[in-house]
Amino acid sequence: MADTNNMIPASSGMDAEQSSGFSVYKPGQGYYTRMGTIVGASLVSILGILWIWEYMKGVKLGTMNPLYVAAGGAIIVGGIITLVVYYLVFVKPRSVDFLIATEGEMKKVNWSTRREIIGSTSAVIMTVLVISVFCYGIDRAFFWFFAQIKVLDV
Repeated sequence: MADTNNMIPASSGMDAEQSSGFSVYKPGQGYYTRMGTIVGASLVSILGILWIWEYMKGVKLGTMNPLYVAAGGAIIVGGIITLVVYYLVFVKPRSVDFLIATEGEMKKVNWSTRREIIGSTSAVIMTVLVISVFCYGIDRAFFWFFAQIKVLDV
Protein backbone atom coordinates (compact mmCIF):
# COMPACT_ATOMS: atom_id res chain seq x y z
CA MET A 1 0.00 0.00 0.00
CA ALA A 2 1.52 3.33 -1.08
CA ASP A 3 1.67 6.29 1.26
CA THR A 4 -0.12 8.98 -0.78
CA ASN A 5 0.96 11.82 1.52
CA ASN A 6 4.63 11.43 0.56
CA MET A 7 4.27 10.74 -3.16
CA ILE A 8 5.51 13.33 -5.64
CA PRO A 9 2.76 14.61 -7.94
CA ALA A 10 3.23 13.79 -11.63
CA SER A 11 3.01 17.47 -12.56
CA SER A 12 5.98 18.46 -10.40
CA GLY A 13 8.58 17.64 -13.07
CA MET A 14 10.23 14.95 -10.92
CA ASP A 15 9.53 11.32 -11.58
CA ALA A 16 8.51 9.07 -8.71
CA GLU A 17 12.02 7.58 -8.44
CA GLN A 18 13.63 10.88 -7.42
CA SER A 19 13.58 12.24 -3.91
CA SER A 20 14.23 15.82 -2.99
CA GLY A 21 17.16 16.80 -0.78
CA PHE A 22 17.68 14.58 2.23
CA SER A 23 14.03 13.61 2.71
CA VAL A 24 13.28 9.95 3.40
CA TYR A 25 12.50 8.00 0.23
CA LYS A 26 9.54 5.62 0.63
CA PRO A 27 9.10 6.04 4.39
CA GLY A 28 7.48 3.16 6.22
CA GLN A 29 8.76 0.56 3.76
CA GLY A 30 11.71 -1.74 4.36
CA TYR A 31 11.85 -0.95 8.07
CA TYR A 32 13.64 -4.10 9.22
CA THR A 33 16.23 -4.16 6.44
CA ARG A 34 16.94 -0.47 6.97
CA MET A 35 17.37 -0.95 10.72
CA GLY A 36 19.53 -4.04 10.20
CA THR A 37 21.71 -2.11 7.78
CA ILE A 38 22.04 0.76 10.24
CA VAL A 39 22.99 -1.57 13.10
CA GLY A 40 25.61 -3.33 10.96
CA ALA A 41 27.02 -0.09 9.62
CA SER A 42 27.10 1.36 13.15
CA LEU A 43 29.11 -1.56 14.50
CA VAL A 44 31.64 -1.31 11.68
CA SER A 45 31.72 2.49 12.03
CA ILE A 46 32.49 2.28 15.74
CA LEU A 47 35.54 0.17 14.96
CA GLY A 48 36.65 2.66 12.30
CA ILE A 49 36.14 5.61 14.63
CA LEU A 50 38.13 3.89 17.39
CA TRP A 51 40.93 3.22 14.89
CA ILE A 52 40.92 6.89 13.80
CA TRP A 53 40.94 7.94 17.46
CA GLU A 54 44.08 5.89 18.18
CA TYR A 55 45.74 6.95 14.92
CA MET A 56 45.05 10.65 15.48
CA LYS A 57 46.53 10.59 19.01
CA GLY A 58 49.96 10.69 17.39
CA VAL A 59 49.18 13.70 15.18
CA LYS A 60 50.66 17.01 16.33
CA LEU A 61 49.00 20.28 15.30
CA GLY A 62 51.07 23.09 16.74
CA THR A 63 50.52 23.41 20.47
CA MET A 64 47.12 21.73 20.40
CA ASN A 65 46.59 18.85 22.81
CA PRO A 66 46.75 15.52 20.84
CA LEU A 67 43.64 14.35 22.68
CA TYR A 68 41.66 17.22 21.13
CA VAL A 69 43.04 16.38 17.69
CA ALA A 70 42.03 12.73 18.13
CA ALA A 71 38.56 13.68 19.34
CA GLY A 72 38.05 16.15 16.49
CA GLY A 73 39.21 13.61 13.91
CA ALA A 74 36.94 10.92 15.33
CA ILE A 75 33.95 13.29 15.40
CA ILE A 76 34.54 14.40 11.80
CA VAL A 77 34.92 10.83 10.54
CA GLY A 78 31.87 9.74 12.56
CA GLY A 79 29.82 12.58 11.07
CA ILE A 80 30.89 11.73 7.53
CA ILE A 81 30.06 8.05 8.03
CA THR A 82 26.68 8.98 9.53
CA LEU A 83 25.79 11.18 6.55
CA VAL A 84 26.87 8.54 4.02
CA VAL A 85 24.91 5.77 5.78
CA TYR A 86 21.84 8.02 6.11
CA TYR A 87 22.02 8.88 2.42
CA LEU A 88 22.37 5.26 1.34
CA VAL A 89 19.72 3.84 3.68
CA PHE A 90 17.09 6.57 3.55
CA VAL A 91 17.59 8.89 0.56
CA LYS A 92 19.21 7.15 -2.44
CA PRO A 93 16.35 5.56 -4.42
CA ARG A 94 18.37 2.68 -5.84
CA SER A 95 19.68 1.42 -2.49
CA VAL A 96 16.34 2.04 -0.74
CA ASP A 97 14.50 0.06 -3.42
CA PHE A 98 17.05 -2.74 -2.98
CA LEU A 99 16.46 -2.83 0.80
CA ILE A 100 12.68 -2.81 0.32
CA ALA A 101 12.90 -5.61 -2.26
CA THR A 102 15.17 -7.59 0.07
CA GLU A 103 12.65 -7.35 2.88
CA GLY A 104 9.90 -8.47 0.50
CA GLU A 105 11.94 -11.51 -0.53
CA MET A 106 12.69 -12.35 3.11
CA LYS A 107 8.96 -12.50 3.79
CA LYS A 108 8.53 -15.01 0.94
CA VAL A 109 11.11 -17.46 2.29
CA ASN A 110 9.83 -20.67 3.84
CA TRP A 111 11.80 -20.62 7.08
CA SER A 112 12.63 -23.88 8.86
CA THR A 113 10.79 -24.79 12.03
CA ARG A 114 12.53 -24.80 15.39
CA ARG A 115 12.44 -28.61 15.42
CA GLU A 116 14.14 -28.84 12.01
CA ILE A 117 16.84 -26.38 13.05
CA ILE A 118 17.56 -28.27 16.30
CA GLY A 119 17.70 -31.58 14.41
CA SER A 120 20.04 -30.22 11.74
CA THR A 121 22.28 -28.53 14.30
CA SER A 122 22.47 -31.72 16.38
CA ALA A 123 23.44 -33.73 13.29
CA VAL A 124 26.21 -31.26 12.44
CA ILE A 125 27.57 -31.22 16.00
CA MET A 126 27.56 -35.03 16.23
CA THR A 127 29.33 -35.31 12.85
CA VAL A 128 31.99 -32.84 13.98
CA LEU A 129 32.51 -34.77 17.22
CA VAL A 130 32.84 -38.12 15.39
CA ILE A 131 35.30 -36.68 12.88
CA SER A 132 37.28 -35.02 15.71
CA VAL A 133 37.57 -38.30 17.63
CA PHE A 134 38.59 -40.10 14.43
CA CYS A 135 41.28 -37.49 13.64
CA TYR A 136 42.55 -37.64 17.23
CA GLY A 137 42.83 -41.44 16.98
CA ILE A 138 44.73 -41.24 13.68
CA ASP A 139 47.03 -38.58 15.16
CA ARG A 140 47.77 -40.74 18.22
CA ALA A 141 48.43 -43.77 15.97
CA PHE A 142 50.91 -41.80 13.85
CA PHE A 143 52.52 -40.42 17.01
CA TRP A 144 52.96 -43.94 18.42
CA PHE A 145 54.26 -45.28 15.08
CA PHE A 146 56.84 -42.52 14.61
CA ALA A 147 57.92 -42.79 18.25
CA GLN A 148 58.49 -46.55 17.75
CA ILE A 149 60.70 -46.06 14.68
CA LYS A 150 62.61 -43.27 16.47
CA VAL A 151 61.56 -40.46 14.11
CA LEU A 152 60.13 -38.59 17.10
CA ASP A 153 62.37 -38.22 20.10
CA VAL A 154 59.98 -38.52 23.05
